[in-house]
Amino acid sequence: MITTPNFVPFTPQQLHDAKHADLAAFLEAQGEQLKRSGSELEWVDHHVTIRGHTWFDQYDHKGGTAIDFVKKYFDASFQDAVQMLLGQNVAAVPVEPHQRQREREAFALPPKNENMRRVYAYLLKQRCIDRKVLDHFVHQKMIYESDKFHNAVFVGTDEDGSPKHAHKRSTASNKGWRQNQAGSEAAYAFHHIGTSGTIYVFEAPIDALSFISMYQKDWQQHSYVALCGVSSEAIMHQLSAHENLREVVLCLDNDEAGQQATERITQALQDKGYSVSTLTPADKDWNQTLQNLHSQEAPEPCPHTHTLSSQQAG
Repeated sequence: MITTPNFVPFTPQQLHDAKHADLAAFLEAQGEQLKRSGSELEWVDHHVTIRGHTWFDQYDHKGGTAIDFVKKYFDASFQDAVQMLLGQNVAAVPVEPHQRQREREAFALPPKNENMRRVYAYLLKQRCIDRKVLDHFVHQKMIYESDKFHNAVFVGTDEDGSPKHAHKRSTASNKGWRQNQAGSEAAYAFHHIGTSGTIYVFEAPIDALSFISMYQKDWQQHSYVALCGVSSEAIMHQLSAHENLREVVLCLDNDEAGQQATERITQALQDKGYSVSTLTPADKDWNQTLQNLHSQEAPEPCPHTHTLSSQQAG
């Protein structure tokens, strides 16, 4: 923790300057590394995207201004954050280069409940996921119910099958709570790898399950990954780990955040030589489209740019 011994009154102009400070320049001055991610910069190993004085944490789904950033990631008070961004007293901060990076918390899966009644009821009845699809992932130990809060837990593994990521979703009908387990590695978010050269990319595991429920023919031949947000890390890792994957179909949400992410990830993938196409749900997301199809109120599920073939999604 950085401490400031005395209260320092800031002028309105100083507060404005600190709030709108260039975060990329600030991080580089602290010895931190950044990499290009489409039109934005990404803080290496932190899953945080940077654009000017604004930032967004892909894990926490939160963002803000430069002052908010320094308070959160440099464990600073408001006073200290403003002073650091203004360049005051920085030399007196007893931190060596590269020591700003927070240590990753050890990863462990949430304890399992003795049964999965709530998860099955939630995913089958409320979310309309097909039972055969759900059974497959349950048998693969990729979906289970946590013991304390009865959350649905979606597990992501590394190439050896060891759990490295867990996305938790509340099964309570009146709650939209979701969160990644502490220590999760974004590269290994919930996924299925098949034998074909096509991988479908979603924001959430439930959207991937919804898509598979609608297009079940030979679905296991293809690959699917849920970003658990809008960071590109999970898709980039799967592409690097599986050389047969050359065609990427981005199936992100039909809202501003999803479509902005689609543009950003498309550019990054095309720069790497991948074939990229898009499938946009008719509604806000694929699960909403699936639910509407069950109620016979929805239009065709995929009326957009990429046409599904029998070889791709049945």
